[in-house]
Amino acid sequence: MSALTRPKLSSVKQKPELPPEIYRQAVDQADLAISITDIKANILFANEAFARVTGYDAEEIIGKNESILAAEQQTPPRLYQSMWDDLAAQRPWSGKLLNRKKNGELYLAELTISPVVNSQGNTTHFLGMHRDVTELHRLERMVRNQKVLIESVVDSAPIAFALLDQTGRVILDNQEYKKLLSDLQVKEPAHTLLDSLLPLWHDALVKEPERCVFARREARIDRVGGRPRWLSVSASVIEIHSDDEENCFNIVQQRGLLLAISDVSSLREEQERSRAAVMQAVLADEERTSAIREGLSAAIFRLEEPMNVMASAVSVLYRRDPLSAEALDRALAASREHLELLRQVIPHHAQEIEVRTNLNEILRDVLEISTQRLLGAGIVVDWKPAITLPPIIGRPLQLCMLFKALVDNAIEAMNIKGWKQRELSLSSAVDDQCIVITISDSGPGIPSERRHKAFEPFVTDKNGTGHHIGTGLCRAQQVVADHGGIIDLEASKSGGCRVIVEFRLDGDPI
Repeated sequence: MSALTRPKLSSVKQKPELPPEIYRQAVDQADLAISITDIKANILFANEAFARVTGYDAEEIIGKNESILAAEQQTPPRLYQSMWDDLAAQRPWSGKLLNRKKNGELYLAELTISPVVNSQGNTTHFLGMHRDVTELHRLERMVRNQKVLIESVVDSAPIAFALLDQTGRVILDNQEYKKLLSDLQVKEPAHTLLDSLLPLWHDALVKEPERCVFARREARIDRVGGRPRWLSVSASVIEIHSDDEENCFNIVQQRGLLLAISDVSSLREEQERSRAAVMQAVLADEERTSAIREGLSAAIFRLEEPMNVMASAVSVLYRRDPLSAEALDRALAASREHLELLRQVIPHHAQEIEVRTNLNEILRDVLEISTQRLLGAGIVVDWKPAITLPPIIGRPLQLCMLFKALVDNAIEAMNIKGWKQRELSLSSAVDDQCIVITISDSGPGIPSERRHKAFEPFVTDKNGTGHHIGTGLCRAQQVVADHGGIIDLEASKSGGCRVIVEFRLDGDPI
């Protein structure tokens, strides 16, 4: 046979065909309950799984209508209506129906029915597939009920809860936490509290979550125009399982931080009132002692000046009249002895232990103590505290005297007859590892040429030109220096005086 008459081999391979019996066996042995009905829902075929689920053998169910399984009284009619509407439109229908087994037991069936359409486009049969999901439904309901119960308990708890993932994002909270969010008016209360109690919490949560665990630490939250709040915070680490599909077979555990936040403001306010009353009494006593100390020091300072002049005169007089000079020298020596005795009776500064001190707390104490003077002078106070302020190591009484002296100076500066604008502004802030306290008044201010003298001992201009400098700034400067800080004066925007005090958070001198 020549190449021209040789038959050509087809380049297209024939698809292997499965015998029809394989299809039947696959359907019959499938673990899913499968049935085939005519268009009136009369059962023509049911596999073995169908018999196991319903309790009907294939021989006794063939020829029966699918409605034999329906528990119509317990199933809403709208479900059947929806099902027949979809099937009539030759659309598959999926849903859950309540069915009844041969023994009368109810079960929940997850059902899919597909219309079988012939080549002419007519529906000839229905293919039904269903499984018993009663136990799964029961477990889902149990989980849902437990979730609702837990959420109800958590939401009704008087404690705020917040769960943070390892990035610091709040992924779960309760109603009390939402109230806290509204009340504090911050972007995220959990972050604000952690910043105050554990400044390096964010890095620790990512690398070593156990370092973020603590119990019953208190944070003071100062709100502009409102009373401070004290919150007791506890933090614990919990395991969170990833719900990503890619981690379905590889169990990935993440660490979350659970914060429990309780409000202890009522207790702390009562303690604050008691402490403020004690502080006011101690401060008043210390101010009286300081007044005596300053008065005696000023007297000695003033007396020493003419005595120094007299001592110079004695030196000159010794060359002209030794006898008179000697008598005057004895008088000067006696005077110096008396001055030394006077210096010895000057009250010493009270020794005070250094403790962790919140400057917002000190400033509020000063405002409470000065309330009557502020009201009497008709001064409007604008208090703008940092919402949280890290503590410094300091002496509370000395710091209280420092800021009270600055407030008293501001009051005296504005308490001038005929002076209309009387506003006092106090603010606290954290800036570059420093706590910055600013006190501004709307008084007449201090001339720039006199500001450098304001911190000299015994300098005052109260009864002079009307440009107030005040006393106590030398002592204030000493208290600030003892705490490693700095104090400065400048003109305020209103034309008055602004005092700026800075303390480093690490305690090192600025």
